[in-house]
Amino acid sequence: MSKIEVKNVEGKAAGEVELSDSVFGITPNIPVMHQVVVAYEASMRQGTHSTKNRSSVSGGGAKPYRQKGTGRARQGTIRAPQWVGGGVVFGPTPRSHAKRVNNKEKKLAMRSALSGKLADSELILVDELYFKEPKTKLAVAALKALGIEGKRVTIVVADDDVITYLAFRNLPKVSIIAASEANTRNLVDNGALVMSTAVAKQLEEVLA
Repeated sequence: MSKIEVKNVEGKAAGEVELSDSVFGITPNIPVMHQVVVAYEASMRQGTHSTKNRSSVSGGGAKPYRQKGTGRARQGTIRAPQWVGGGVVFGPTPRSHAKRVNNKEKKLAMRSALSGKLADSELILVDELYFKEPKTKLAVAALKALGIEGKRVTIVVADDDVITYLAFRNLPKVSIIAASEANTRNLVDNGALVMSTAVAKQLEEVLA
């Protein structure tokens, strides 16, 4: 177990919390992290790209000219690939780009991401992310107090924390996700990762 400093939303020290080394203190496995991120981004692709081959293009039912005697190469249809307006050879067709990743690899990648953020001093733990009102100015003040104003920030909140979500959602360079939505790509795609101690314990319990 490692002791990690905890701050409050005013940027002041609020104590320490013990987190498991098996989740926040491992050596990051970069190849597995890359594999999981590639699979995540591939699954986000719609895969609706499509082209028409020679059988799908309209027209071209008759030979454009007779077989012999013209001095030109024989042609059977004006919708062949070599003709302007003809079909496409080996063009893209609708398909799924999804890649399968084992659940153990997904968890290892998330543990690697959290450990890497902690090792790089980019993981900020706060005792409680709570605002009385969903005011953006309160969120801006919190980021400034934590010393991460202007950075690309990912904030992980509890699934039912609507007020914090509303406070941060309109800020540029800030993405806010629920703890149940956390994945490797969201955890590493930032300059600072912020979460409460309760959320950190929740992730620790899931990934242990």
